Amino acid sequence: MIAGFAILLVLQLAGEVTARGLGLPVPGPVLGMAFLVVGLAIWARMGGSDPVAAEAPLGRVADGLLGSLAILFVPAGVGVVQYLDLIAAQGAAIVVTLVVSTVVTMLATVATFRLIKRAMGRGGEEETP
Repeated sequence: MIAGFAILLVLQLAGEVTARGLGLPVPGPVLGMAFLVVGLAIWARMGGSDPVAAEAPLGRVADGLLGSLAILFVPAGVGVVQYLDLIAAQGAAIVVTLVVSTVVTMLATVATFRLIKRAMGRGGEEETP
């Protein structure tokens, strides 16, 4: 399990160094996660064993973090409770913003899906039985 944590921490450090060194407007942990995804994709293409299987070090760490995921939301909940008066004062604006952003996100997702479906259709037609 220590090896799995070490992998995650090294990749987060690499992301932090990259983000700060290049002055990127992306958080280091996000870049570290991207490095992890790229590394896992390369590992899979090379034909390595499944690094996120339950018995692998990275898999055990992932299972442990997912098991403790609920407690990671406690600080956000405390922050919400701490600013209840502000939320009450701006409640209507928050609700409108949430609804509008949800609708815009759904429309953007549908548009993206349709564009990709259209592009995939041009590449080669699938035969229907």
